[in-house]
Parts: sequence; structure tokens; C-alpha cells
Amino acid sequence: MPKASAIRAHRCSVHRIGNDSGGPWHPAPNEDALAAAARFATYAQDPGRVRRAGPELLAALTGADDVRIRVAALGALMRGASQTRARRAWNVAVASTNAPVRRRAAELAPLLRDPPARPLVALVCDVDSLVAETACFACGEIAWTETRRPRIVAALNAVASHSDALVREAAVAALGAIGDASGLEAILAACKDQPSVRRRAVLALAPFDGPEVDAALAAALTDSDWQTRQAAEDLT
Repeated sequence: MPKASAIRAHRCSVHRIGNDSGGPWHPAPNEDALAAAARFATYAQDPGRVRRAGPELLAALTGADDVRIRVAALGALMRGASQTRARRAWNVAVASTNAPVRRRAAELAPLLRDPPARPLVALVCDVDSLVAETACFACGEIAWTETRRPRIVAALNAVASHSDALVREAAVAALGAIGDASGLEAILAACKDQPSVRRRAVLALAPFDGPEVDAALAAALTDSDWQTRQAAEDLT
């Protein structure tokens, strides 16, 4: 189970601001929140439209009352804006007081070129389990540089003992995807967790070898959970 102090040790100090902006943003006349969110969602497929609507999208991201609008604005900016504007929008979203916005920021992090480690560590260690789970999976999709990988692996190791099994599962999956040797201990420990985590942990052993890995795979071959046994068979 999680060590709260360990999680806090890897949490980034991110400033949360109540409305995330200096003022409110409202949909166009005769447009409700759902229609505004749908309009922004269509922008994501049209970079030219995103560039033209950039100021409005940023204003909606920081000032819309409805979280659906903020999430849609972020998606459009991340997929259609320049890297500079996308990164600015992402940094705003990471610091949002709205968990769904932070979760969307975590999900879209792999779209950034050379994502910064510190904000992602904050998302991995987020107080909201859904944000943390999403951030863990995102970390496993990013090709980390040698300088940033240790901080990410340390955060994933910390939440590999989270109270929420979905976070533990996502953390060990990311550790396996990254394949750093400093994450092996957490993966081996997860091989003794509940079935859903054990299955993921066994698959996460794929990049590793050695006596401890062989022993964990041998134990998984006789696991009470058939999917865990199947995962081990796929690796042996």
C-alpha cells in the first residue's frame, strides 16, 4: 500500500489557481456549453482553424465555467496549435484546479516534443486517482532522455504501491515500457499483488532478465489467475 511520504516526496510544487485565469469566458450567443465543446473538438482536425482561434481557445481553457469546454479547448490546442502555444496551454492545464482538465493534460502529454519531467511527476502523484493513472500510462508512451528518466521512474516507483489498484497497474505498465533497471524492484513486488496488477506486472518483465525475473515468471506460470499464467507463458 502507498507510502504517503514517498508520494509527497515526488510531487511537484504546482501552483493551483482558483479560476486558472484573470476572467471568465462564455460561449457565443445561442450556444450552450455542450455545443461550444463540440465546436472546439472539431477544431482539432484543422490546424489552420486552431491558429485563427488560438486566443479564444486559450481564453476558454482558462476561463470557461464548464469543464467540458476547457477539456475540448485543450485538445484542440494540443493537436492543432504550434508547439509553443500547445506547451503553454498544457502548462496551464497541468496547474488547473479541475481534475478532468489535469487528466486530459496527462493524456495528451506524449504529443509534446521533449515533455518536461517535473509537471508529469506532479500528475503521476496527483491526489486524483484517475489523473495519476492516466499520467502513469502517458509516461510509458514517452521516449525519455537520460537526464529526465530517473525522475519519472522514481515517481512511478512511488505510486506503484498506491492504494488504488488502477494506479498501481498503470505504474508497473509504464515501468515495463520504460525498461529502466531501477524500476524492476517495483515490478517484481507487483507480481504478488492482486490479479489485475499481477497480469500487468508479469508483462512488464519483458525488457528484463536475470534470476529474479526467471523466478517471478516461474511463479506466474502456476498462478491461480489464468490470465497471469497466460502472460507468463507468452514470455517464456
